[in-house]
Amino acid sequence: MASDLLDKAPSVDEVIREVSRLTNTVTQAVEDGFKSAVKAVEQGRQATGDMIDDGKRMMRRKPVESAGVIFAAGILAGVFLTWMASRRD
Repeated sequence: MASDLLDKAPSVDEVIREVSRLTNTVTQAVEDGFKSAVKAVEQGRQATGDMIDDGKRMMRRKPVESAGVIFAAGILAGVFLTWMASRRD
């Protein structure tokens, strides 16, 4: 069995072709990953822009409610930060 493996050793050309094929496969995978990351960032940027636009519209339509939500968020953030700071002591 071991002698069969030694008898069928690949030629240098076969090894070079296989290395080239693997290089191409890895390069394509990296390029695909990069394209996916760029697409995800662009989608995130678009979603963020949409949320900002929605927030601006809501502030124009319901300014008192918007101010109340912002106030409540500020209070919650302050309570959370105070709680986190007290845990470190």
